[in-house]
Amino acid sequence: MTGRRRWSTEEILDAAAELLRTGHADSFSVRKLATVLGTDSSSLYRHFRSKTELLRAVADRVLLAAMEGHRAEGDWKQRLTDLALRVRDAFDAQPQLAAVWSRYASSGAGSRMVMEEVLQALRASGLPDAEIPTRYHRVAVLIAALIAAEAGSGAVTQEEHEQGMELFRVAVLGADPGRFPALARFARDVRPLGEDRRAAFDDILAAQLADIEASVGARRLGGGRGR
Repeated sequence: MTGRRRWSTEEILDAAAELLRTGHADSFSVRKLATVLGTDSSSLYRHFRSKTELLRAVADRVLLAAMEGHRAEGDWKQRLTDLALRVRDAFDAQPQLAAVWSRYASSGAGSRMVMEEVLQALRASGLPDAEIPTRYHRVAVLIAALIAAEAGSGAVTQEEHEQGMELFRVAVLGADPGRFPALARFARDVRPLGEDRRAAFDDILAAQLADIEASVGARRLGGGRGR
């Protein structure tokens, strides 16, 4: 009798990524993955101790792909902007995995490479070492949140998008001026959340970097020391 095929770790991750791309993270399970591979759950648990560990590994592969061939170039702001765009583009092709990344933070090689580049860029900004961990956390949370939000919008079907737009127009343009005066005033210019997310991503990231730059400049003017 022929035994079941032994799947490699990389093959399991390939299958998991494909299953996540065609479904939702909430409905993903090791049992479903085992069924796809024609094996049993116990064989997969030899590679990954839990569903969470498996999902973290899937997300980390996206980060590894984003960092492939990456070279730190330009000043610290250019480095952080380039990194954010690389990670965004990597998840843009796999929007379902962006939600996985935001929920199950990776701690693998890809994650460490991203963390290292962010920390190195922040050190190059002139921030005192004591402030870098807090600034790192803010930048990391911002990038992850923006990418997850953009990916969520990208995963919406055309029909769902059109329905959402119609509901938005009814809710906004039909707002009662007596109850919602500000909304009525700006109704024709307010955009739904799903519109123009890429420009919003760029602007919000630039604002965060400008805040860091202003902090460094103020410290230099004040003669502050922290390194």
